[in-house]
Amino acid sequence: MSQFLKPADGGRRDILITSALPYANGPIHIGHLVEYIQTDIFARFQKMRGHNCWYVCADDAHGTPIMLKARAEGISPEQLIARVADEHIADFADFRISFDQYHSTHSDENRHFATLIYQRNRDQGHIAKRTIAQAYDPVEQMFLPDRFIKGECPKCGAPDQYGDNCEACGASYSPSELKNPRSVISGCVPEQRESDHYFFKLDDFQAMLKEWTRGGGLQAQVANKLDEWFEAGLQEWDISRDAPYFGFEIPDHPGKFFYVWLDAPIGYMASFQHLCDSPEGQRAGLDFDRFWSAGSRAELYHFIGKDIIYFHALFWPAMLHGAGFRTPSAVFAHGFLTVDGQKMSKSRGTFIKARTYLDHLDPEYLRYYFAAKLGPGVDDIDLSLDDFQARVNADLVGKVVNIASRCAGFITKRFGGRLAAELPEPALFAEFVSASESIASAYEQRAYSRAVREIMALADRANQYIDEQAPWVVAKQQGEDAKLQAICTQGLNLFRLLIGWLRPILPGTAEAAEQFLRLSPLTWGVLAEPLLDHEIAKFQPLMTRVDAKRIAAMLEASKQDLSVAEATQIGLEESAAATTHLLKDPIAEEIDFDTFAKVDLRIARITKAAPVPGADKLLQLELDLGGETRNVFAGVSKAYDPADLAGRLTVMVANLAPRTMRFGVSEGMLLAAGPGGKELYILSPDHGAEPGMRIK
Repeated sequence: MSQFLKPADGGRRDILITSALPYANGPIHIGHLVEYIQTDIFARFQKMRGHNCWYVCADDAHGTPIMLKARAEGISPEQLIARVADEHIADFADFRISFDQYHSTHSDENRHFATLIYQRNRDQGHIAKRTIAQAYDPVEQMFLPDRFIKGECPKCGAPDQYGDNCEACGASYSPSELKNPRSVISGCVPEQRESDHYFFKLDDFQAMLKEWTRGGGLQAQVANKLDEWFEAGLQEWDISRDAPYFGFEIPDHPGKFFYVWLDAPIGYMASFQHLCDSPEGQRAGLDFDRFWSAGSRAELYHFIGKDIIYFHALFWPAMLHGAGFRTPSAVFAHGFLTVDGQKMSKSRGTFIKARTYLDHLDPEYLRYYFAAKLGPGVDDIDLSLDDFQARVNADLVGKVVNIASRCAGFITKRFGGRLAAELPEPALFAEFVSASESIASAYEQRAYSRAVREIMALADRANQYIDEQAPWVVAKQQGEDAKLQAICTQGLNLFRLLIGWLRPILPGTAEAAEQFLRLSPLTWGVLAEPLLDHEIAKFQPLMTRVDAKRIAAMLEASKQDLSVAEATQIGLEESAAATTHLLKDPIAEEIDFDTFAKVDLRIARITKAAPVPGADKLLQLELDLGGETRNVFAGVSKAYDPADLAGRLTVMVANLAPRTMRFGVSEGMLLAAGPGGKELYILSPDHGAEPGMRIK
């Protein structure tokens, strides 16, 4: 049962589950899928247990980024979000994410609830009006939303942070507090102009929030982090934005719009309302108030990334409470995804779109691998591609599917597809069944990695049984048909238990197994009874091995997703030689244009700089390429104090093949000029350049 709410009669639970809403201006990638797969496993498990469980989500469809992207494409924002919604829905469906409803924040339901929550909080005195000095882009002639201003975090000093919250320390702040700000749109220094804005008085809810955050609905690490924000003082939250803006206009303030982060979480309510009003919801007798009214006994769970804790664990419950709605039962935060131990990288091909993955690999592979890594905490997880291949091949193909393939052929060929009427070792079957509640407990606690370990240990035990009984040997012995049928029946019953327990993780494989066994969709309750005197279908392979060539093709395709130039793989020697021609003094021999075009020069921001122990000339630099971070060793320590480099823009060779040095791996080359030593000068672009821009 849930550790948060339990029905008094021990019966079916009412459970509503959500994932954070993907933003409607770009594709889904495998980093996003950590969350949706984690949530989907939880929802599928609850449904297998027989609970009244619903899983809803929506596209987050408002904000300036969508408005500007639509403008750049020459289409309306509505056309853009409709196209992206189709892409998102297709990607989620092919990854077997089982939403009961997938909606949009640009909907009548969301407008209704955003307006209602605002008006109720306003009427209770929780909304304040103030005239503020706001960043204005004089080139674009528009006020700048938070995400279109970058600068240094006012709390920790981290460079290149957005205007609303810091990705380095998690702090939330107003754009006016940002140090050394610049417009992301035009690159100019924003002007300060006055404008009336509306604020949510978060501090009104401090006592309620302290009680809620320590009520058992947050992970300990998250609750501890929130304590830091309580100590610093809860700040009023600007919930309005000036035109032009794509979103909902605040009803009593023409020209002012609800900030996207106000109506985004309200999208959970809107999506569920849309489900309630749908034919499916009507047939199920779904009632919105039963799940969302104050005092509701239904369970409400939000799965989110750890980067949006502040919004979901402070603003969201406060907004709900102020408007007379219930607060979440729990908010489950998860960590980020790395690939092969590093941040996802476009140049290495590890920034993998969901569709690119699907073009090359079975979605069940990734679902299983993520499940094998995911626990109930907020730690980051790593997708090691070598381990990915080895684990899927060993566990799913070599252990689980192998059990069925070793037994099914004998049943089909020798016994007309009919299982025996009795198990030869009922005690072994009972031993497996006894693990069911432990596995269920692991799923309930989101300790998927523990569930996987327990299931795979039992898969080893099942294979051991088949090895010991050796049906292939028994099949050759005269008069042992009954024994052969019994052994294979036992094996297939153990397989049925394993695939049933894996069903939340591997829905596609489980469905194929159900067709092979000629079963209705498996529920948790039916697994305890063996399948006897039952006719099965001819076995078809349920899963094939992961092919390393397909992984390599996926990585290559991910590079090609960027551009033809970025996809070109340049060897270390060729790239280094071409770069040397650019830097040598005096001018080196001529090169042709095609050779020069292979060198990808990019604007980068130095986010960290440190001496390299044991190296006389080197500094270790962390370079930000506009969302991708590179580690580069540069021989500039004689000319620069590391403390003077942090935050500075420079130019680097971005497609230089990684070079392994005794101090570590260097992932590019910094461009500098001069004779050397103290007379060395890092190339710097003019004001207005942005990390990631390519030198034309």
